[in-house]
Amino acid sequence: MKKVISTPKAPAAIGPYSQAIEVNGMVYTSGIIPVVPETGEIPEGSVEQAKQALTNLSHLLEAAGTNMDNVIKTTVFIKEMNDFGKINEVYQTFFHSDFPARSCVEVARLPKDVLLEIEAIALK
Repeated sequence: MKKVISTPKAPAAIGPYSQAIEVNGMVYTSGIIPVVPETGEIPEGSVEQAKQALTNLSHLLEAAGTNMDNVIKTTVFIKEMNDFGKINEVYQTFFHSDFPARSCVEVARLPKDVLLEIEAIALK
């Protein structure tokens, strides 16, 4: 059975999808973008956007009853591969145990013209 996960502490879905779904003790998130949930604002620059997207992801995982330490896989979509190093520096501060497996790809465009989007799979 699947359970829909939702929280106002992460950006609301901007289409016909759920923020996250839990199935059999696994949490699958949709792509999380760096929108400040309370204001709808988007921070400037890849470092601040990475911090906001990962904070949003953390809040969504907490709403699902899990946390960043239980993430087993992430996919990071970035608009500019030259930001890879700066994003990595932020990324590593959000994980406190073994790092999850990860894919990172450069894309032409993301929703709301943000600089990155991240999705995750976590154990409950």
